[in-house]
Amino acid sequence: MARLIPQLSRSNPPPDATALRAIVSSEASVLLVAEDDGVIVGSLTLALFRIPTGLRAWIEDVVVDESARGRGVGEALNLAALDRARAGGATTVDLTSRPAREAANRLYQRLGFEERGTNVYRFRL
Repeated sequence: MARLIPQLSRSNPPPDATALRAIVSSEASVLLVAEDDGVIVGSLTLALFRIPTGLRAWIEDVVVDESARGRGVGEALNLAALDRARAGGATTVDLTSRPAREAANRLYQRLGFEERGTNVYRFRL
């Protein structure tokens, strides 16, 4: 993870061992990883949550190591997340992706994600 997170975000440090244990043991989310010969080459976080309109899922922090891009790692991670969300009873799965991440956006569209006409807002605490 120490190698992956800087490829995802320069503003957030990779989780330390304590934070990683908390992520892995969380009941609110699932950390999925892809390995190649015992080396983690990709990860994503799937969050499942119930709201008044049903059970929803959200994919966050998708990252594939530069050395593994173009080899189907991102697709495999997303398909695994969709399977987990479906098995968990979620009715939708949402995610965000910056427009500059062209390959990722093409993947999401190919997998069947549809662009929504909505704004995403963030309030920093």
